Amino acid sequence: MKILKLIILILGAFILFQCNEEKKKETEKSAIKKKKKLEKKVVKRWDSLHKNNVEAFFTEYGKKNKETKVIIKTKFGNIKLRLYKDTPIHRANFIFLTKIKYFNTTEIYRVAKNFVIQGGNSDETYTIKQRRLYGNYRLKPEFKANRRHKYGALAAARDWEDNPNKLSNPFEFYMVHNRNGAHHLNKEHTVFGEVISGFNTMDKISRVKVGVDEWPEEDIRMTIEILD
Repeated sequence: MKILKLIILILGAFILFQCNEEKKKETEKSAIKKKKKLEKKVVKRWDSLHKNNVEAFFTEYGKKNKETKVIIKTKFGNIKLRLYKDTPIHRANFIFLTKIKYFNTTEIYRVAKNFVIQGGNSDETYTIKQRRLYGNYRLKPEFKANRRHKYGALAAARDWEDNPNKLSNPFEFYMVHNRNGAHHLNKEHTVFGEVISGFNTMDKISRVKVGVDEWPEEDIRMTIEILD
């Protein structure tokens, strides 16, 4: 009888030990899963940008990405741009889109003779997906008294209807191609940079054939790269 009790005690202890080991393994697995989830939360790509954190996102992005010069490359030649530091959100946004190569699937889609040359959009699926990825966010205007629509000004496009706050479309931009400027647009669109070279390229682009919607009959593809 004593031997039977001893065997039962040993078996009970063994079963209890096995249960504890199983619980320990489950706890360890759970801890590993939690750790991986935390790592995923900590290591975020820049596409954490969304329409509700635009200003905060680009304020921080601008501190880490201070470049102010970019180059637009087209089949007609290059256009160099300088971005203004006193329009920090628009500058950071343009640098961000350049670095993720958003513009490289877009084109110069509007050529308004003796007025503006506009780019940053296309019919490509990738372009549409990129815009949706970030929630088609908008930028608050950054109007400056000294930033006017002179010849060569770089400004943000925007919707005119149902847009009382004059929020900028972050994906589309235009360059003023009128030697007298386009000053009726001052304080209507944010001017956030200017052309510093490539006016002859703009002249060539301005001479292309366009449809009634001012869209060039032949696509004008472009790529944009950071200079410094």
